[in-house]
Amino acid sequence: MPDGSYALVGDVGGTNVRFALRSQRGTLSRVRLLAAADYRGLGDAAEAYLSRIGLADRPKRAALAVASPITGDRVAMTNRAWSFSIAELKRRLGLSDLAVINDFVAVALAVPNLKPRDMLKIGRGRAAADMPVAVLGPGTGLGVSLLVPDGRRWLPVATEGGHVTVPAADAADEAIIAPLRERFGHVSAERVLSGPGLVNLYLALAATQGKRPDDLDPEDITDRALAGRDPLAAAALERFCAMLGTVAGDLALSTGARGGVYVAGGIVPRFGRYLSRSSFRARFEAKGRFRPYMRAIPTWIVTTELPALDGLNRLLDQTA
Repeated sequence: MPDGSYALVGDVGGTNVRFALRSQRGTLSRVRLLAAADYRGLGDAAEAYLSRIGLADRPKRAALAVASPITGDRVAMTNRAWSFSIAELKRRLGLSDLAVINDFVAVALAVPNLKPRDMLKIGRGRAAADMPVAVLGPGTGLGVSLLVPDGRRWLPVATEGGHVTVPAADAADEAIIAPLRERFGHVSAERVLSGPGLVNLYLALAATQGKRPDDLDPEDITDRALAGRDPLAAAALERFCAMLGTVAGDLALSTGARGGVYVAGGIVPRFGRYLSRSSFRARFEAKGRFRPYMRAIPTWIVTTELPALDGLNRLLDQTA
């Protein structure tokens, strides 16, 4: 296949960037993960990927999913000090077509094509036909998006729902949020439901319990909690799951997502079985008089490795 028949796809997060080539047949190949910290900007990262794979002719089409609101030509990422012009990036890479969408819009686009092996169901419930589907996912930040049925297609809706004010469902939540409010002012859902958010929970719990925390990153906290060798880390991970359940439930209520709620992102698939045993589902359903309504809504963890790239693949199918 001539090199020029490929399209470039990329999932641009605050920590990592994943690039791949998409063939005319819709298959993805040459997937590479680049550390965002190694590059001054997205253009440099894309140039490095294209140089590394050594194509004779560069792709003329590209689709990128970026962890940022997309409101115009200028894109400024929320959790990475990268800013770029879509038009300038298109010229720099020699593209005839460049689509740039929110990263969780790309994840949402992948949902209708998920196979049973690509997801893990948590709790009960059955998807209602022709009803909205909600998607959220903790990673470097907290992505949130929506799919709305429109006849035989799904229309994706970009949101910045990760920045809603995090709710306190009980006194323990309130005790954790209080020191975070002193630190940040506004405590968004992303401040607790993300990689940095897990660290924030760990530190806040240490403060409320009068304990001296270790200097841990999100992976350390997760590993210690799953191994059962650190009660403070275990408490932080359990609180993470509980608060994720509350936020996911609020999302379902606010959007009417009776088609189901999907949890994706870079964090939760690492401990999906733990989440299934946690208070996530109980907190998801704990909506007072609307508990029966919530009980009927299914929740899944997206376990497939590259949902955003799969969503971009579908986007290119739709725009071919």
